[in-house]
Amino acid sequence: MNTHTLPRPKAPHSKTPLAKAQPPRTPFSAARLTKTLLPETAPRAAFGQIVRNEARLAWRLPAGLIFGIGLPVLLLIIFNQIPSFHQTQASLGGLTAFDVYVPILIAMVIAIIALISLPGPLVTYRDQGILRRLSTTPVPPSWVLAAQLVVEFCITITSLLILIVVSITAFGLDAPKNPGALVLAIAASIAAMFAIGLCIAAVARTGIAARAIGAAAFYPMLFFAGMWFPRQEMSGVLQDISNLTPLGAVVEAIQDSMQGQFPPAEPLLVLAGYALVFALIAGRFFRWE
Repeated sequence: MNTHTLPRPKAPHSKTPLAKAQPPRTPFSAARLTKTLLPETAPRAAFGQIVRNEARLAWRLPAGLIFGIGLPVLLLIIFNQIPSFHQTQASLGGLTAFDVYVPILIAMVIAIIALISLPGPLVTYRDQGILRRLSTTPVPPSWVLAAQLVVEFCITITSLLILIVVSITAFGLDAPKNPGALVLAIAASIAAMFAIGLCIAAVARTGIAARAIGAAAFYPMLFFAGMWFPRQEMSGVLQDISNLTPLGAVVEAIQDSMQGQFPPAEPLLVLAGYALVFALIAGRFFRWE
């Protein structure tokens, strides 16, 4: 008897596709992880620590403090001992030589710190590879630049306050008749001169080169500011050149504000132009390594 094996019925294919396995969800998002590794207080605290370190270095290597504060105050004492410096002169517009030289010393303080004290540490840090090593840490190298600007700005303001207060209280200089205009003139002067200092830091390759470039720019600027020959007694051509130089514009703006006038537009525009142009050049050519 033949028996036929009946074929087994095939199981019907399921038309429903299998659901793809979903990857497990990460409990921490990228933003949350970043916030965990770098709390909000870390950048602020790190920048404050960099500023404190730069301030300590400025105190241990006080070249900027000595020349920025000590030299102008010493010159102020010497000028006060010259009897003719306290006599009004028609050639100086009815001012005394002492009145004329205080704005020049203010300009000198700003120039020393901006052209000599500011560029040196930045160029040295780059030459020694410190800025390059900082780029491997969460702290950006630009914070060192910002910390240097903060420290040098504080030194500048302190030096100017000492110089002005000593001139008024010890040597009888009249108090500024337009303090608001004086603040504006000083702010514009610091912005222009610091931009030139950053440009020096951008192009100089070593600290020695930075100091040499700063000194080469400092002494001609100081001449046109009137240190060796008052601007009021310069010839017309030299006065026109002086008005277009950074320190010449600084002295003109500060002199007018100390005599109660608002600084003319020309020196303020000259200082704004220097600040803008040299800041752009510094940003274009500054190297971190």
